[in-house]
Amino acid sequence: MELELFSLNVGKPTTVLYKGREVVTAIAKSSVAGPLRLDATPLAGDEQADTVHHGGPDKAICAYCYEHYPYWERIIGKPLSPGAFGENFTLRGATEDEVRIGDTFRLGDALLQVSQPRVPCFKLSARHERTTLEAEVTATGFTGFYLRILKAGEAAPGDRLRLDAPHPAGVTVTEANRIMHRDKRDAAGLRKLLDVDALAESWRSQLSKRL
Repeated sequence: MELELFSLNVGKPTTVLYKGREVVTAIAKSSVAGPLRLDATPLAGDEQADTVHHGGPDKAICAYCYEHYPYWERIIGKPLSPGAFGENFTLRGATEDEVRIGDTFRLGDALLQVSQPRVPCFKLSARHERTTLEAEVTATGFTGFYLRILKAGEAAPGDRLRLDAPHPAGVTVTEANRIMHRDKRDAAGLRKLLDVDALAESWRSQLSKRL
């Protein structure tokens, strides 16, 4: 598996009006030429407005699949630029159906690992002025995913993420989303997902309580 880093995106917090109140969010990302150093979170030039629910080692890089953009352009009714879903990496070449929790990817000198699916929050709805968007993203499974940085390096648009080691458990991002959001009483599925050593701690804690 090989993914193209189609766009590299960063952003800083801004204030938007949503449902009659001011919301501070850094979900509006813009493409940058790079290269950017991948050795810390947040990335250089990128910030999180809510450091409780965003950022940290398990969520160092938010990735989204460019393959979903045409679908959302039809649903939202406007053209979308890379970074429209608040992602740092707009990737092209595979989707949640193929990427597995725990997969590791080489990006130049960097080594990155898939830690969990992305869980959209209301700020995505605020970003596009569509109150149902966060629920729609969850329902489709077109969520994207997070990457942790195992080894530092640099990234620039056009670089390739090459699969270094597929995780042996074989639990795709799509399957993890199914267990978290739809088939919540699937005990066997819960155990299989919890057995993935690379699963982000926030997901592990939530699913362990459910089990």
